[in-house]
Amino acid sequence: MIRNILPFVLLASALPAHAADAPLLAPWGMPGATAAPPWHVAGLPNQKKPFTKFAIVELDGKRALRVEATESYGNLVHALNLDKPPRTLAWQWRIDEPVEKADLHERQGDDTALKVCVFFDLALEQVPFVERQVLKVARGKTDEPIPAATVCYVWDSHLPTGTAIDNAFTRRMRYIVLEGPDRELKRWAAEKRDIAADFRRVFGSESPAVPAVIGVAIGADTDNTHSHSVGYVADLVLE
Repeated sequence: MIRNILPFVLLASALPAHAADAPLLAPWGMPGATAAPPWHVAGLPNQKKPFTKFAIVELDGKRALRVEATESYGNLVHALNLDKPPRTLAWQWRIDEPVEKADLHERQGDDTALKVCVFFDLALEQVPFVERQVLKVARGKTDEPIPAATVCYVWDSHLPTGTAIDNAFTRRMRYIVLEGPDRELKRWAAEKRDIAADFRRVFGSESPAVPAVIGVAIGADTDNTHSHSVGYVADLVLE
């Protein structure tokens, strides 16, 4: 039961509302350093497996976040407390080493070389009964916020672009594949998403209204396939 909700543990505190002219997401920081607060790495409670590694680098003239997973799990998380709902999330990303053995339909293959996730504050009463009980148990075991709805945009080696699929462990997280097997590796791809439309696409049956956004995360995991991946994210903007 606990593994079903672990992907959602956010080890971050809420931030003050941002000024209208300030970026909603803080910059990562300088190359060669760890990501600057409020960005920080979040893992599983009492995680014993390795953490996914995050490093700020210069690549192709861009300041980028390098994300390397080696039989590991982890997310770089930015909690949010916004005075108005954001409309779009835009970024550039590339995969240099994919997870060849990934199969997002199965728990043993539920790994991603790169994912960009948005956390929504879905009301608990809108969560289906069984999943609601699991979520209540999880929230009782930590003081950290656990979102009831997460949309993750993924770059996958097998599924075609446009695929929408539930996470194999929990329907509280749902994937949308933006780049599939036809996309060339080691090449940047640009994305811009209407996050409200994407929420309605995968969670609209539970909530016609789009809940508040309470966090953004970048992650990769290769713990289920016991493999290795490398990817990069740049120019991440929420507005």
